Amino acid sequence: MTDSSSRPRGTVAYMMDPTVGKYHYGPGHPMKPYRVELTHALVAEYKMHKKMKIYYPSEASAHDMIRFHSDEYVDFLSRVAPNSQEYQRGYNQYNLGDDCPVFSGLFDFCKSYTGASLLCATMLNHKASGFCYINDIVIAILELLKYHVRVLYIDIDIHHGDGVQEAFYLTDRVMTVSFHKYGNNFFPGTGGMYEIGAETGRYYSINVPLREGIMDDDYYDLVFKPVISTVMSYYRPTCIVLQCGADSLGGDRLGCFNLSIKGHGKCVAYVMEQNLPTLVVGGGGYTVKNVARCWTYETSLIIKETLSNDIPYHDYIEFFGPDCQLHPDLINPKLENGNPRAYLELIVQFVNEKLRLLKHAPSVQMQDVPCDLIDNDKSDEDGDDMGQKAPHIDAVNEFYDDEKDNDRD
Repeated sequence: MTDSSSRPRGTVAYMMDPTVGKYHYGPGHPMKPYRVELTHALVAEYKMHKKMKIYYPSEASAHDMIRFHSDEYVDFLSRVAPNSQEYQRGYNQYNLGDDCPVFSGLFDFCKSYTGASLLCATMLNHKASGFCYINDIVIAILELLKYHVRVLYIDIDIHHGDGVQEAFYLTDRVMTVSFHKYGNNFFPGTGGMYEIGAETGRYYSINVPLREGIMDDDYYDLVFKPVISTVMSYYRPTCIVLQCGADSLGGDRLGCFNLSIKGHGKCVAYVMEQNLPTLVVGGGGYTVKNVARCWTYETSLIIKETLSNDIPYHDYIEFFGPDCQLHPDLINPKLENGNPRAYLELIVQFVNEKLRLLKHAPSVQMQDVPCDLIDNDKSDEDGDDMGQKAPHIDAVNEFYDDEKDNDRD
């Protein structure tokens, strides 16, 4: 999703792929692409599509992907197929397996989501109104850097934004700020306070390592707002990329934070208050019904629309039962908050001290701008169409067969 600074009608672009729900990672895997399909359905039923421009992006090409990834890796993804003995040796080389399985349509899936992120970045350039194979965010940021001197990347996924941090660790053109769970061997194990960047990028990587159980007020008032406020003052970005991983919500299958949907949304609202061109992307989130609720609510914050707490009746209403509320109580009172106020204040103090070491907001002499990687694709100018709905067909092994699967509770 893209957003320009003033946000009147027509300046918010929403990327729509009606076929995304057909992809399936395999038995027992917590990543379920149909969470995006559920989000599309809620956005449509709340009539928010009438207040945005709906775009149907083209697939990214292999040429787009090799701006960051190697030719060999992209070629491997384009050829590998499930149960193919021919490519088994590449599984270890490219870290494919349990977390990143090979499934039917894998490369088409990569082309789809990368094309959406790339189109968002291209539109912002022209002032438009964890389980990852291709790093679409890095590719989108590279496109933004054609026009923007300083790009700020903010990550509120419960897992550290290690891939984006690593990509820009040596440059001051991109500042990465990640709020995440850290310690006790929590995946991916990176994101300590002292990972601050290197060489030209020294002090341009900001990490906020948190412990389990953090709740709304502490997260937003004591950590998120103070850190982002200071970053904005010192770095003065010209564009923001916000990754809204929903696995930081209470009750997430793989998470251990205790945020409500409204608490998570506070972070999105504060970023939008900065009135800068902003690219908002999804991320983690493994309790599917709450991911859809969260991203629907945050879409409403971006377009400044008030939604009823009662979810409208639609084809997927059964997923949101029995209460069918947009804001169910996600807070787990039995989950201890391991983040005392003194610890959070220490983190904020550390971040402030490192930012003070920045001599100035970096600048760069802009050169002739290369052509865009992708053209603005067809859109629904009247905002009345959410595309043809592709019926979701559950794979036989779509759901866990134990108490860990709460998608159909």
